[in-house]
Amino acid sequence: IVNEILRLNEDPNVQGLALDLPESLYSSEVLNAVKAEKDVDGLSNVNLGRLVCGDAYDCLVPPTACAVMELLEDLGGKTVLLVGAGGAVGAALHCMLQREGAVTVSCHWEAPQLQTKLYHADVVVVGSTKPDDVSVSWIKPGTTVISCSRDLLSGKHNYDQQNSHAAENAVSSLAIAMRMQNMVKNTERWIQSQQYRKWDLRCLKLQPLSPVPSDIEISRAQSPKAVDVLAKEIGLLTDEIEIYGQTKAKVRLSLLERLKDQPDGKYVLVAGITPTPLGEGKSTVTIGLVQALTAHLNINSFACLRQPSQGPTFGVKGGAAGGGYAQVIPMEEFNLHLTGDIHAITAANNLLAAAIDARILHENTQSDKALYNRLVPVVNGMRAFSGIQLARLRRLGINKTDPGTLTEEEISKFVRLDIDPSTITWQRVVDTNDRFLRKITVGQANTEKGFVRQAQFDIAVASEIMAILALTTSLQDMKERLGKIVVANDKKGEPVTAEDLGVTGALAVLMKDAIKPTLMQTLEGTPVFVHAGPFANIAHGNSSVLADKIALKLVGEKGFVVTEAGFGADIGMEKFFNIKCRASGLVPSVVVLVATVRALKMHGGGPNVTAGAPLKKEYTEENLQLVADGCCNLQKQIQITQLFGVPVVVALNVFKTDSPTEVDLVCKIVKQSGAFDAVPCNHWSAGGRGAVKLAQAVEKAANQKNSFKFLYSLELPIVEKIRIIAQKVYGAQDIELSPTAQSQVDRYTRQGFGNLPICMAKTHLSLSHQPERKGVPTGFILPISDVRASIGAGFIYPLVGTMSTMPGLPTRPCFYDIDLDPITEQVKGLF
Repeated sequence: IVNEILRLNEDPNVQGLALDLPESLYSSEVLNAVKAEKDVDGLSNVNLGRLVCGDAYDCLVPPTACAVMELLEDLGGKTVLLVGAGGAVGAALHCMLQREGAVTVSCHWEAPQLQTKLYHADVVVVGSTKPDDVSVSWIKPGTTVISCSRDLLSGKHNYDQQNSHAAENAVSSLAIAMRMQNMVKNTERWIQSQQYRKWDLRCLKLQPLSPVPSDIEISRAQSPKAVDVLAKEIGLLTDEIEIYGQTKAKVRLSLLERLKDQPDGKYVLVAGITPTPLGEGKSTVTIGLVQALTAHLNINSFACLRQPSQGPTFGVKGGAAGGGYAQVIPMEEFNLHLTGDIHAITAANNLLAAAIDARILHENTQSDKALYNRLVPVVNGMRAFSGIQLARLRRLGINKTDPGTLTEEEISKFVRLDIDPSTITWQRVVDTNDRFLRKITVGQANTEKGFVRQAQFDIAVASEIMAILALTTSLQDMKERLGKIVVANDKKGEPVTAEDLGVTGALAVLMKDAIKPTLMQTLEGTPVFVHAGPFANIAHGNSSVLADKIALKLVGEKGFVVTEAGFGADIGMEKFFNIKCRASGLVPSVVVLVATVRALKMHGGGPNVTAGAPLKKEYTEENLQLVADGCCNLQKQIQITQLFGVPVVVALNVFKTDSPTEVDLVCKIVKQSGAFDAVPCNHWSAGGRGAVKLAQAVEKAANQKNSFKFLYSLELPIVEKIRIIAQKVYGAQDIELSPTAQSQVDRYTRQGFGNLPICMAKTHLSLSHQPERKGVPTGFILPISDVRASIGAGFIYPLVGTMSTMPGLPTRPCFYDIDLDPITEQVKGLF
C-alpha cells in the first residue's frame, strides 16, 4: 500500500489521494506516506499540524471531523466527550471543538469513571465500536450522540443507538460530502499552483574581500541554496524538476505548456568587442547584471549561459562560470560534467559516425538479398519493417508495408545508400583538446576488410548535435532536426541523412535528458540556466532557445532574461540575431556590449596580449592615446548592433589598473557614438552591487523603441548572404570563394538548402580573417575556403581561411594546476 501511495504521490496526473482501507491498515506509516498536498482525508501529521497551528488555508481537515462539526451548534460552554476517538480524527476534533468554546474531554472505552463522564456530557462523540459492557443507559436523556467511525466513509457503521439523539446517517452522508469538498479544495489549489506566481526569492548575502580571492575560493566560501528550494522560490513545481545532487536540477519542458499564456519578460543579450586572448568578461557581466537586478533592485531576472567545454577548462582559457564575485556556483560543478549533456552529445554523435562506416562496410561486402535479410530479419516466424524503415520506403516512393511484396529493384533501392566516402562530412568528437586527432585514419583492422579512409575528430561542442540542442524548440522538433542531419552524399550526388541510416530514434533517446535546461544559481542566489555550449567561432555560439523561452515565462512580464553570445558582436551577436532569433521567434530588448580598457588599448596599437604571460606596461599604466585610438573597434561594434535596430548599452569592465580618466574617456566616446548609455562596472570585485547602475541603464533601455530587423532575407542566394555579412558586419571590401567553396554552394543550392541562414566560421580575434589585424581593418577581401552545411541545425557555414575544429593543448595547460584533495574531495586549481 505504501509503495502504491508513493507512486501516486509522484504522478503529476493525480491531484488527490483518498484512502478507503480496513481499520487495521490505518497505520501512521500508511497515513503519513501520502503527500500533504494530495491528502484529501487530512489524516497526515503535516495536515494535522497545520490545523493545530491555525493554518486553515493550507490544511485539509479530516472529512469525518468536518461532518461532526457541521452537525453541532452553539457549543460554547458545553461539555463534549470524545470516546474511543483517537488518531488524526480525534486530534482534529479535539482542536476544532476547543476553538468553538466547548469543554472537550477525550478518553477510551476502558477509562476509569467512564459512566460518570458519559452522564455529565452534553455531547458524546463516539469514535469506535462501543463494548457490550458499556450501557447506553449511562448517557443521560437528551444528550447528543454522534458516531464517527471511519467505516462511515464506506457507508458502514456499527454503533447500536437506542434512546439517544442519533446522528449516524447524517455523519455518514456529511463525511462523504466533506471528502468531496476537500477534493474540490485540493483541485482548486492545484489549479492555482499551475498559474504564474510572484517570486519569493531569498537572496544570498555577499561579503566581498579585498584583495579579491581566487574564483574557486569565493565559490567555496558561499553556501548555495538547495536547488529544490530555489526552484520553489521561482515558481517551479515539484514535478517540473529532476534534481542532480544538491545544487543542480534539470527543468522539464512541460513548464512551457503550463505557462503558455504568461507574457514573456524582457530579453537582453550580452555581447562584446573583439576580445584579447584573455577574454573581456561577458559571462561575468551577465552574472553581475542579474545579481544586480534581482538581489539589489528586486526585479526578477534569469541568466542563461552556455555549458563550458572541458577542452578549454583543462587547456588555456579555464572555466566559464564568470569570475570574482559574479559567478555561478558551485563553479567546479558548472565547469566539470554538469549534468552530462556534452557526454550525451558525444555518444549520439559517435553513434551516428559508427553507423556511417558500418553501413558502407556492409553494403560493400553483401548482396542486395543478404542486406535485405539482415535489415528486415525474420523474428518468431514474422518479418516486419520498423517505423523508420517504413518512413524510408515512403521517401523512396514505395508504398508497401509487407516485406514479402518488394520487387528486386525496390529491395535494391531500399538497402543501398551508396554513400560516397569522399563526401563524408560527419566526424567523430571528443570533449578534449587533442591536436593529434585533427587527421586520423580509420578502418585499419583486418576485420574492416580494407575499407580505410582518412577522417578526423572535432571538439564535442563543435558537433552539429550541439547546435541542434541549442536551436531546438521541443522534443519533436529536435527529433526532426536529428533526422535531417546530412552526413554525406551518395554516388549520384544526393544527400544521405541520419534518417536514411535509421538512427534518428536512437539519437533522440540519447538526447532525451540533454534537452532539459539545467538550473543553478549565482553567488547571490539568483537563478541561472546552463544549457548547450556551441563555440562561437566554429558554430553559432549561443545558449539554448529552450532555456531562454522557459526563463522568459518564469521571470514574468516585468522581469529580465540575460543571455550571452560568444566572442565579439561581429560573431556571436550576429549569429544570435540571424540564426537564433529566427529559430526562436524571440525579439531582443537590449544589447549590452562589454568592453575593457585593456582590449581597447590593444586595438589602439598596444603590444600583443598573450594568455599566461604578464601584461606589458602599456596595459598597466595610463595611456589615453591608446585608449582613444582603440575605441574605433568599440564604435564599429556599436554600429553592427545598430544594424539590427536594438538599443545598446556599453558595460565597461573596470580593472584596478584602469585610471578614472581612461574610464571617463571611454564613456564619453561611447555616448557620442550612438549608444544608449555607457556604464563602468565593478561586479567582479563587488558582486551585484557593482553592477546596479548597469542594471538601471538596461531597465531604461528596455523601454526604448525597438525596431529589430534581420540583416538579410533568407531568399537571397547563399553567396549574397555571405557577402552582406562580410561587408556590413566585418567591413570587408568583398569576398572570394575558392573553387571548393563555390562547388559546395552550387551543390547545396541544387539540393534545396539555399534558403538557410549563414553561420560564419571565422577567427574571433579580428574583424577580418587575419587574427593579427586589430582595430577596424578595411579594404580586405574575405577568403571563403570551404562551405559546409548543418542541415539539422538549420544553417550553412562558410569557413573563412583556415579554421580548426579541434583545439590543441598549449605548452603549459591549465591541468598542471588542477588537483583533488583526497580527504575533502575538494577540487583545486580551477579558475
